[in-house]
Amino acid sequence: MKAVIALGANIGDPKENLDLAIALLREATDMKAVSSYYTTAPVGGPEQPDYLNAVCIIESELPAMDLLSLLHGIEKSLGRARIEHWGPRTIDLDLIQYGGLLSKAHELQLPHPRAHERRFVLEPWFEIEPDAILLTHGSVQELLEQLPA
Repeated sequence: MKAVIALGANIGDPKENLDLAIALLREATDMKAVSSYYTTAPVGGPEQPDYLNAVCIIESELPAMDLLSLLHGIEKSLGRARIEHWGPRTIDLDLIQYGGLLSKAHELQLPHPRAHERRFVLEPWFEIEPDAILLTHGSVQELLEQLPA
């Protein structure tokens, strides 16, 4: 099943952390595409450095919760500490969409509930999949066009 994963980092060496996370995803899944890296201002949370963001598309047969556990394991291996909500981080891996799954479970909401309003998710996703559709919200291209610059 196709999964869309957003990556972000803004402390330590963000580029190295994204590179390492992508390498670990390549080992554990069937990597189909990786976007360029985008520098973006933080959204919400405390004052903090800019982020380096990317999106990748993988194929996986794991159940959704197991894929989420894999992502959390990669975060932990790269020093992610969940201290402050929307705070700075060494690495963040968000499961944006997984096949056609829809979930409102507390531990896993699919598609990601704020993906449609986040340029740092939509722009790199659009780069690698111009005809992408975000379930429940529509065309990624149209969503991007609706966001403020």
